[in-house]
Amino acid sequence: MMVRVLGCSGSIAARCYTTAFLVDDDILIDAGSGVGELRLDELARIDHVFISHSHLDHVLSLPLLADSVIRLRMRGGQLHPITVHALPATLKALKDHIFNGVLWPDFTRLPTADQPVIRLQPIEIGQVIDVPARSGPARRIHVLPAAHTVPATGYALAGAKGWWVFTGDTGPNPELWRILAKQKIAHLVIETAFGDDERHLAAISGHLAPASLASELTHLEGSVNVHITHTKPGEMAAVLAQIRAIDTRHRIEPLRVGQLFGL
Repeated sequence: MMVRVLGCSGSIAARCYTTAFLVDDDILIDAGSGVGELRLDELARIDHVFISHSHLDHVLSLPLLADSVIRLRMRGGQLHPITVHALPATLKALKDHIFNGVLWPDFTRLPTADQPVIRLQPIEIGQVIDVPARSGPARRIHVLPAAHTVPATGYALAGAKGWWVFTGDTGPNPELWRILAKQKIAHLVIETAFGDDERHLAAISGHLAPASLASELTHLEGSVNVHITHTKPGEMAAVLAQIRAIDTRHRIEPLRVGQLFGL
């Protein structure tokens, strides 16, 4: 199983793309602007999208993806839908505010209600989902809790080397650490959206800053590969320096577009 980082920025600028990960060649975790870096044939191979929450930087490519691949997903006269997995509140937000016929066509009912290009699948915190692979074993995805301003999740992929964990957008999250305490973690992808000079913004917007991140990492046993994501464009160097000045126990690096994880 491979994870490819398509986007890991907290906003957009040149060569800065918002959150999206490609698992093998057929699963997306979040659908930020990084999805636009995929070729059309790569887009057409995506069968599943796991959305962490409803905020625009994590879903903005989803309606455009649906529009791009309709013709290519027709096989044998049958349209093969993309299954979008998310919390019920997130699916409702997508229906109410994106696939509503006003902001964007309702691809949960197009091209026909019987054969839409988007199929919505509710999930819940704590659920474990086995996604079949075209070859080889199923990919096991764990739905993790997140503490954000809207209902939100993180996700973990179970690999031979341990869990690859994506926290999603989250502030301090005791429930998450109770779950992770029982698991071997190979990689932790965790957000730090603001520097400590803006820790008040992090607190009120359900995000982490270096000081609160360091507090969260005290819950980890041993030394873990930690990858920082969701930092605003141009601010990673300063945020990373603040983190490293506080936490010297873990291997802490910025997540990079194009980075590959072999699980």
